[in-house]
Amino acid sequence: MRRRWAMAILALLAFALFAARVLRAQEKSDAPIVVASKPFGESFLLAEMFAQVLENRGIKVERRPGLGATEVAFAALRSGAIDVYPEYTGTGLIAILHDTAASDAQSAFGKVSREFAGRYSVHWLAPLGFENTYAVAVTKKTAEKYHLRTLTDLARAAPSLVAGLTPDFIGRADGLPALKRKYEMRFREVKPLSQALKYQALSAGSVTVIDGYSTDGLIKKYDLVVLIDDAHVFPPYEAAAMIGARMWKTRPDAIAALGQLSGRLDAVTMRALNARVEVDHESITAVARSALAALGLAGDSSPTPRVVGSKAGFWAYMADHRAELLSQFLRHVMLVLVALIAGILVAVPLGLMLERARGSAETVIRGVGVLQTIPSIALLAFMIPLFGIGVWPALVALWLYSLYPILRATYTGVRDADPPAVHAAHALGMTGWQLLRYVRLPLATPVIMSGIRTAAVITVGTATLAAFVGAGGLGEPIATGLALADNRMILSGALPAAALALVADGLLALVERAVTPVHIKQR
Repeated sequence: MRRRWAMAILALLAFALFAARVLRAQEKSDAPIVVASKPFGESFLLAEMFAQVLENRGIKVERRPGLGATEVAFAALRSGAIDVYPEYTGTGLIAILHDTAASDAQSAFGKVSREFAGRYSVHWLAPLGFENTYAVAVTKKTAEKYHLRTLTDLARAAPSLVAGLTPDFIGRADGLPALKRKYEMRFREVKPLSQALKYQALSAGSVTVIDGYSTDGLIKKYDLVVLIDDAHVFPPYEAAAMIGARMWKTRPDAIAALGQLSGRLDAVTMRALNARVEVDHESITAVARSALAALGLAGDSSPTPRVVGSKAGFWAYMADHRAELLSQFLRHVMLVLVALIAGILVAVPLGLMLERARGSAETVIRGVGVLQTIPSIALLAFMIPLFGIGVWPALVALWLYSLYPILRATYTGVRDADPPAVHAAHALGMTGWQLLRYVRLPLATPVIMSGIRTAAVITVGTATLAAFVGAGGLGEPIATGLALADNRMILSGALPAAALALVADGLLALVERAVTPVHIKQR
């Protein structure tokens, strides 16, 4: 039994090191320009346009779509984990600089250009040509019922209304706090909703007011009324490419390529492009390519992908994206395996050690258990200052989440192993370590494996959130699908993740049977 466990641990350690090296090598290949986006439709689309413009100039690109909120994306840019992502001047002014809103677009851009370069060595390219400000919207029925045309009108009716707002809008100084300060707006209830779900909630009548963006394609789809910001509370939000220090200093060719987009996109064009992505569910890649072709910036050699629109079924979508989904599935498997193996290598020996120091065991285990109380996305965000974005913060966070169930099961299983058998072995003169090796550990094997199986299923699910720090995996289509309200994309990630959890549990059940002593299996 001891030899079997030792060989298993050595094999797990070797595989974990190999897999980690493979994942790391994938991230470092040829130092491409890393293009990222935040998790909403327009950001996905602009980032894809950035990537294609660079590729059309022969510049190698790595895509990191759907990073978490502004703070996550900007932290990644500052750390050098990404090189460029689309941002808005008002967001930079309020959410990052925490400055007073500028009165006009030119002064806002001048302010962020100077301050970002001086404070962070981050640079803004000239704006793309359109502004995408906040838009507070209601249905026509609500507008008529409460006589709403402006935000001042809304403030009067707000005590009777339920607002469905994004967490970003609720927390940012230029969002709900600004409405409360400037308009004294107090809603009857505020429900936090994701970017895509809030439109469905408004249409279903679950909420009566939502926040959006002025270029959202979904505003037209749901035929909403955008209320006029008559007190001018929202600052200018000109879209632009924001460049990190490494790219700014070393890649003038990439900067020149992206500069071709400056001033070339207007709000009408952007709203139409967003509608193709958000409403018609056209491929982001295809929409970006056609937009660049209209600007005379498309590459001649790049094939146009087949478009799978909103009328195509789920299986047609899966077939069209099979190569991409397979890559995401394999990456997800690697993330789960490395994190789980690392958890086993730490938690099992620690649990065995704690059995020999029972006085402090519960304190240590409860301390590890505190990690389970930290929301997954928050723990991932905490990792960014230490590890940047990508595989490593995801692996560390997943490893930390895997520890508690394995540690608890190991300690409990060894501590409570068949008391009569333990007493008999003790009467035969076995030492404490001999009891652990030859009696307690074999008897505890089923309990230990139950903890490992629990940790495996938890890790498969939690790994879907790794997409928000650029680690990829099956969370990528889920996050994108949520942002674009595309159920096919959500299911293309969620169903394989569910299947992976079932397979992982089944395989570990076979391992459990193999390592469980025969006399226990025969009970």
